[in-house]
Amino acid sequence: MSRTALLALALGLAAVASLGVGRLDIPVARVIRILLSPWIAPAVPVTPLEWSVVVVVRLPRVIMAVLAGAGLSLAGATLQGVFRNPLVGPQVVGVSSGAAFGGTLAILLGWHHAGLLGSAFGFGLMALVVVFLLGRLVARHDLLVLVLGGVIVSGFFSALVSLVQYLADSQDKLPVIVFWLLGSFATANMEKAALLAGPVMACGGGLLALRWRINILSMGDADARALGLSVGRLRWCVLLLTAAIVSAQVAVSGMIGWIGLVVPHLARMLVGVEHRALLPASALLGGLMLLGVDTVARTATASEIPLGILTALIGTPVFALLLWGTYRHG
Repeated sequence: MSRTALLALALGLAAVASLGVGRLDIPVARVIRILLSPWIAPAVPVTPLEWSVVVVVRLPRVIMAVLAGAGLSLAGATLQGVFRNPLVGPQVVGVSSGAAFGGTLAILLGWHHAGLLGSAFGFGLMALVVVFLLGRLVARHDLLVLVLGGVIVSGFFSALVSLVQYLADSQDKLPVIVFWLLGSFATANMEKAALLAGPVMACGGGLLALRWRINILSMGDADARALGLSVGRLRWCVLLLTAAIVSAQVAVSGMIGWIGLVVPHLARMLVGVEHRALLPASALLGGLMLLGVDTVARTATASEIPLGILTALIGTPVFALLLWGTYRHG
């Protein structure tokens, strides 16, 4: 069995196990019977409490955690290939900050889910385009400029987010904005899961379909053109797809950092650098990792820990170890 298949199997088992973990612990076998109860009646009837806990409360949250983790990791691995820089990620190149400003602005103006998603996508894409154009204007072939441009754009949009927080009503809008920015699936429901599933499934499928072209693009523009690719059109297409995925995640669950930066590195250790294997592995591993983090966030303490805090606490030392190991071994 391939490593990608093993990751898919591990993700499926972890998802089912996560449905049984919480204030009310339910055995895995019972969880499976509850999920199958609409089609196969179990020997012991499913109680309304069991159905509510597993299907109504936990299932949308598990779906959102898997989709968000898979989308962020897939976007991160794609951006690293397109920019040919392993230090690039959705948060580093400014997409997350731009989408966060769009989301906070939508909350301030009282827009609902569709408006929030549209605003987050628009400003997330704007941030990515500015970083890309800045890199071309300053030093076309210097990839470090892209990272520095991302730092500049992220700082600018972070200042705008702070301005929105300053202008927000401290009794009404501000607590919602602050909680949303910290990242959480506490308000998960099937409506939000469907809102996230659309962009992640459609745009993620597009990136997976383009993965062999991303392979060629990661070799450099000159080689890609020599092989007949329309580099500019392909790059813009990839940027649009990644911006849609990250913006959808930010819109429904707030800022969740480090997943899109760290997970692709772990996936390379498992399947190598070839994008036809790397992108699916990154998506599966990202879904598995964020599902695990979310399970810890909702069960470790009496009050839920925001995901943005946990992913930063876990991601920073892991990335530091990966960076140290990479340079230590040349």
